[in-house]
Amino acid sequence: MPGVIRTRVGYAGGTTPDPTYRRIGDHTETLQIDYDPTMLRYEDLLDVFWSSHRPTSPAYSRQYASIIFPHDEEQRAAAEASRTRMESVLGRVHTNIVPFSRFSVAEDYHQKYRLRGARSLMAEFAEMYPDPADFRESTAAARVNGYLDGWGDGAALEAEIDGYGLSEDAKDRLRDAVRPRRGLRV
Repeated sequence: MPGVIRTRVGYAGGTTPDPTYRRIGDHTETLQIDYDPTMLRYEDLLDVFWSSHRPTSPAYSRQYASIIFPHDEEQRAAAEASRTRMESVLGRVHTNIVPFSRFSVAEDYHQKYRLRGARSLMAEFAEMYPDPADFRESTAAARVNGYLDGWGDGAALEAEIDGYGLSEDAKDRLRDAVRPRRGLRV
């Protein structure tokens, strides 16, 4: 999505100190998104949130709960309004809105799931970002991961692909991986 700067997978909403996947405690797995509000509205991110899961099914554990973590009153109001809209369409939704308090970054192997599955592309990113923290914080890695998951369109990809630092061969592999998906989510 245009305007997404970086993404991180992690844990939020709980009290367990230093949660991990194996010791998550009362936290929920979540995604943190840094974005440019001049290019992308918070409401657009909420639309992606609602389209990316089934809010009508209750979570079988706190780890997989559907939760929005707004950072301020404006975001809380937008989240509440979006939940109300979804309830008018779907009926009961099992999504909580919990004020953001703390985010703990998940283990390195959880970051950029789709990109990690594209081994040849991942090899180039691993070479560019040998430090896992740099890879996690990379805008290019976040953008490529999003395209591989079906977010964005071919025109947007072409407009920014030269800025990823990839070889020509890797650019072609990325185009090939994205191209077969008709009707990319935007």
